[in-house]
Amino acid sequence: MHNYSNYGVLMMNLGTPDGSESSDVRRYLREFLSDSRVVDLNPLIWQPLLNLVILPFRSPKVAKVYQQVWMDEGSPLLVLSNRLKNNVKKALSDKAGHTVPVELAMTYGNPSVESAAKALREQGVNNIIVIPMYPQFSSTTTAAAYDRVMLSLKKCPHWPSLQLLHDYADHPMYIKALANSIRDQWDKQGERRHLVLSYHGIPKRYVTNGDPYARRCEKTSQLVAEELELGDHEWTHVYQSRFGREEWLKPYADATLKALPSMGIKKINVISPAFSIDCIETLEEVTLELGDEFKDNGGLAFDYIPALNDTPDHVALYVNLIEKNTQQWS
Repeated sequence: MHNYSNYGVLMMNLGTPDGSESSDVRRYLREFLSDSRVVDLNPLIWQPLLNLVILPFRSPKVAKVYQQVWMDEGSPLLVLSNRLKNNVKKALSDKAGHTVPVELAMTYGNPSVESAAKALREQGVNNIIVIPMYPQFSSTTTAAAYDRVMLSLKKCPHWPSLQLLHDYADHPMYIKALANSIRDQWDKQGERRHLVLSYHGIPKRYVTNGDPYARRCEKTSQLVAEELELGDHEWTHVYQSRFGREEWLKPYADATLKALPSMGIKKINVISPAFSIDCIETLEEVTLELGDEFKDNGGLAFDYIPALNDTPDHVALYVNLIEKNTQQWS
């Protein structure tokens, strides 16, 4: 007699190339940047630009960055997401007294939603909770993950019942986990420093059109500052990773970090709460690029506080989110 779980978990992250060569990166970027959720320009204009200009120039550059951060087991995003998934599965199964199926999929690239859904189906799962691993909802990330799930079901004759997690930007366990990781860093340094909370940017136009992302990011920063009892002058909220010519969410991380030393703020810690897992944007862009800009402009000390990754606090948060959102099936 199989002791089937009455639900399964599909954890979803953005995606990563299969390898760190230029051809792997090009294939991945083509899929990612062809999603109208990510770039909403007219495809007749965008596709030629993407294939003839952006991919040939960006792919080798991005591949070099991946080569800097690649781990023995593969891409940091995939390796660390898998570790979190395995720990969440173990914690859920230990509490339930039987195996709770948990699978990982990426919106772009591998492992695909189809392969993860097939694995869940083979474990007898009819109810699936989908957890996009983005603390703050955005149509560019969370909704893109939902689209990908629905697309995978297009050819599927038998649909499971689905529960889609929206986000957890203000979940008390998430705020506490971030605050704990910041306190740990301060203890390690032997000092509290000015805290910079840096979020992945999106074009301002998306927010003007109703995307709640900026509001959710601001909420997270505010709650973390309250939890740490920081005064307004002790923390700064910024957005990173913009590209292209249009206006993105402000304040921009690079401009802000250049200016901080001239305002007398010469020692900082940076945390990126929009990333549940460390990846190219945190390991390279924040740690190296932003760190260099800060120091080149008179900054003395710059330390990045890692994403929550597979820490016990993060596992506990995900277990709580899953249990709370699957009560109708238990």
